[in-house]
Amino acid sequence: MRTHENLLSIFALGGINEIGKNMYVLQYSDDIVIIDCGGKFPDESLLGIDLIIPDLTYLEENKEKIRALIVTHGHEDHIGGIPYFLKKLNVPIYSTHFTLGLIELKLEEHRLIRDTKLVTIDSESKLNFGKIHVSFFKVSHSIPDCLGIVFHTPEGNVVHTGDFKFDLTPANHQSPDIHKMAEIGKEGVLVLISESTNAERTGLSPSEQMVGNHMNEAFMKAEGKIFVSTFASNINRVQQVVDAAIKTKRKLSLLGRSMVNVVSVAIERGYLTLPEGMIVEAHEVDKMSPEKVVILCTGSQGEPMAALGRLATGNYRDVSIYPGDTVILAASPIPGNEKDVSRIIDHLFELGANVIYGSGSTTGMHVSGHGYQEDLKLMLTLMKPTYFIPIHGEYRMLYHHRMLAESVGVKKENTFIIKNGDVVDIENSIANQTRNIPAGDTYVDGISVGDVGAIVLRDRKQLSEDGMLVIVLTLSKLERKIISGPDTISRGFMYVRDSDDHLREINTIVKKTVKELNEENIRQWNVMKQKIRKSVGQYVFTHTKRKPMILPIIIEI
Repeated sequence: MRTHENLLSIFALGGINEIGKNMYVLQYSDDIVIIDCGGKFPDESLLGIDLIIPDLTYLEENKEKIRALIVTHGHEDHIGGIPYFLKKLNVPIYSTHFTLGLIELKLEEHRLIRDTKLVTIDSESKLNFGKIHVSFFKVSHSIPDCLGIVFHTPEGNVVHTGDFKFDLTPANHQSPDIHKMAEIGKEGVLVLISESTNAERTGLSPSEQMVGNHMNEAFMKAEGKIFVSTFASNINRVQQVVDAAIKTKRKLSLLGRSMVNVVSVAIERGYLTLPEGMIVEAHEVDKMSPEKVVILCTGSQGEPMAALGRLATGNYRDVSIYPGDTVILAASPIPGNEKDVSRIIDHLFELGANVIYGSGSTTGMHVSGHGYQEDLKLMLTLMKPTYFIPIHGEYRMLYHHRMLAESVGVKKENTFIIKNGDVVDIENSIANQTRNIPAGDTYVDGISVGDVGAIVLRDRKQLSEDGMLVIVLTLSKLERKIISGPDTISRGFMYVRDSDDHLREINTIVKKTVKELNEENIRQWNVMKQKIRKSVGQYVFTHTKRKPMILPIIIEI
């Protein structure tokens, strides 16, 4: 990294050309401030991987320059990577009251809470990190206590919007501070860094209050138990479920660990209001009159082990779905989760449930927390940036956001559509993108972080597709002759009882290969294993058109 005293650098280690694992970095001279540290859930190609977090190589190499991690809000794609980040870089964390409550849950689970400095901020806070001065403004989103950030640097002001929409009648009464945004724009914005999730959707994002009206209507019509599945962190939606339950004289039960934990934090910190005695334990639900209870559960994204997935397959111990019960999916599937959600909906219909699902505009049970095109244009118009960096979206979303910026007056050449690791350098108020730093994915697998790479994943993929053959043989140390074996063990490749001929032929090939190597006086184990793999692999592919993993095990006596 160049270190000019008046050089301002902006880059992302996650969150560009993807939705998830957000992490953005602003550096002025020797002061680094990090924005968000999220995680991303793997797709089906990343076998065995639990979580994807940003590559921290650059930050580890420059850890003495890091002044703070500022977290804009409490969604998983913005806080999910924090425990793994802190294990490598113990940095003070600055965020709002509710967001810190969610972060504390994670730190307690990872036993990091005692060693971490957590600082509560709000929209009126002002922070100083060397030559970087920081202030904040309120934005609306689908979770309480969300902030946009203004970095006041000697080069000019840089604004990071966080995730936002312009909801003028939010369910939690946390309205966006439009007047303050306008003042920031009047002061002058050198660079605007703005999210792009809904840059393809025309119009304005609907208000969360629309959901409350539809929720009340559905509760009035429901005759049996009501199940509502949504993101645990969507406290606005949870409050609407609570309000509808109060109006229809229903008790509330919570299913799913994250739902229980997040609701507890929201109640404790004053972000969720409900009458005393309203919550009932799960084991009491089936003993109550169906029309007297509503169940709020996780699993809206089709996760098979989440509460809704287990309810749909009849595998939840304390609660069951019966014919006539109503199930409301108050969330839209994240891209990639559509099949899993559809499978659960099918199971729910098989149980005889009345299922309310589909896009928010269809059912009225969900609105996005991310701004549509008119929201994004309003932000651009208020801020009036010289330079623009669209973030938090796949490439097509960033591209559409750039066109929106052009439509409100940002010059095309002043918009930087970058990749993770691309650095935008600003010197003398002139921005250029000519270099990059290490960036990529780090995989979390169980308790290991970063140990699983491309080779391991390739092996897992091969095992999942074609299985494996283990060939065990015992050799005489002196004569190099086969004493016992070879024994061939098939796992996930072929059913042994139906494949005697193939296994006999494989054993014959192994014996022949060992004999030929002895005749050539080749005794290195690695060469022997390689030859066995090659000769057996050729036979197997010729006769089955499959490529199992072949593991020769040689025992020397």
